[in-house]
Amino acid sequence: MTELTLQPLSGYSAFPGPVVTVIMDGIGLGPQDDSNGVHVAYTPTLDRLFQDKLMFRLKAHGRAVGLPSDDDMGNSEVGHNALGAGRVFAQGAKLINEAIAGGTIFAGRTWKEIMAWAGQGGTVHFIGMVSDGNVHSHIDQLYALLDRCAAEKVKRVRVHALIDGRDVGEKSALEYILPLEQRLAAISCGGLDYRIASGGGRMVTTMDRYNANWQVVENGWKAHVLGEGRQFSSAAEAVNTYYAEDPTMTDQYMASFVIAESGTPVGRIKDGDAVILFNFRGDRAIEISRAFEEDEFTAFERVRRPDVLYAGMMQYDGDALIPKQYLVEPPAIDRTLGEYLCAAGVTSYAISETQKFGHVTYFWNGNKSGYIDKELETYDEVPSDRITFDLRPWMKAAEITDRVIAAVAGGRYKFIRLNLANGDMVGHTGIEPAVRIAVETVDLCLRRILAAVEKAGGIALVTADHGNADCMWTEKKGKRTPMVAHTLNPVPCIIVDYSGSNAFVAGGCADPGLSNVAATVCNLLGYRAPEIYDPSLVRLQP
Repeated sequence: MTELTLQPLSGYSAFPGPVVTVIMDGIGLGPQDDSNGVHVAYTPTLDRLFQDKLMFRLKAHGRAVGLPSDDDMGNSEVGHNALGAGRVFAQGAKLINEAIAGGTIFAGRTWKEIMAWAGQGGTVHFIGMVSDGNVHSHIDQLYALLDRCAAEKVKRVRVHALIDGRDVGEKSALEYILPLEQRLAAISCGGLDYRIASGGGRMVTTMDRYNANWQVVENGWKAHVLGEGRQFSSAAEAVNTYYAEDPTMTDQYMASFVIAESGTPVGRIKDGDAVILFNFRGDRAIEISRAFEEDEFTAFERVRRPDVLYAGMMQYDGDALIPKQYLVEPPAIDRTLGEYLCAAGVTSYAISETQKFGHVTYFWNGNKSGYIDKELETYDEVPSDRITFDLRPWMKAAEITDRVIAAVAGGRYKFIRLNLANGDMVGHTGIEPAVRIAVETVDLCLRRILAAVEKAGGIALVTADHGNADCMWTEKKGKRTPMVAHTLNPVPCIIVDYSGSNAFVAGGCADPGLSNVAATVCNLLGYRAPEIYDPSLVRLQP
């Protein structure tokens, strides 16, 4: 434990209250115009905080969070990794791109086993999201895998195409489906047979997370494995039909579909096949992986569990070993803030609702499940509503706030962290009135939390993991299009010291990002930040 030792911060005076970190998910700093849901909402608390002397603008996208380029939007996974790790690690998309470019993905044991299964007559199935959103997947990576299969003369390949509409345009499915179908058709010559077999919108097919709604995974299982669902002759036909039947529907909520010929599905997953989940992000990949791998499985009736070689693009949960086989090693994130604080004996409390609970625990702790030290930590999950969040934009913010206020008043925890999911989850719906209510809900809850921290004589650090609600729509030639993806905008970080015990001032950190927060928390708790951490945003004035 020597390497996890935190040294005291010289000149620091202890105080009785806690340090409370509030993560306002999806609340970025965008243009001051009507497109910005944060700007147009009634937010007296945030308005006041944004004028505070310890107000910082943090980078939360691109290279600042380990993604390949600054054109890449941030997301909650990499954001919480950076917040909790104190430095930047190469993340999913970048790791995969490097593995493909260097050929290491195809030189590994798992890929070779997949090719061996294909050589024995098995179909190779690719399940994943077909877009260039670069949050859960990237279609260029799928193309690289398909091209490699063709180069190795894999005879039969099927793609199970999950539709995005969230990290890209809300009705952009055909921008990806049509080129994919064309590419598969071009490959299908010389005895090769490559086709889309099934699909559906990401929020209703396959990509559930945190055990929120296993029906989503069951829908995917029925379409991909059992071949059950509404049948079409092509994925493009499915998309166009659903658009025509419900013009208000967006891609992420598109019903599942099955591609069939003469009533027979063209790509059920069967014994002897190989299945690759090509999403690289973990949260929405774990449940479908469990459905394929677990012997004792009770989340839904699988009806038939095929004997397949199953692999993920990455291992999505290193502690639970999900999945057992994978193509690319995930980033090895060690010496997280949580590990240092536990080694120092600091008590902590982490809370969010289901949609973001894993972010303040699993992702914050470096993609590790469970407690670091259960004697010192408490993790608290508030079950999320199972409904589209524009219908209840307040979500569970009030319940989270109630519990945080109780934790602050109780005096047991020195470090408290929470995530208010409204700005992100409602921002993804693109419904303007709902986004405004979501932001106003966060502001109201923030006012209550700050009052509790002030009463306890503590310190509040208020920040976000990426933008979303800060851009509700874009406009081109007078036409407004809902913006449902994350933004490239910076996020706020405000430190409010109610303790009166120390004189913290801005530390002059150049070009700060989310990874500077962990060192800052160390200082606020009275410790020097580990030398390996990116610099603190503050310094203690003598």
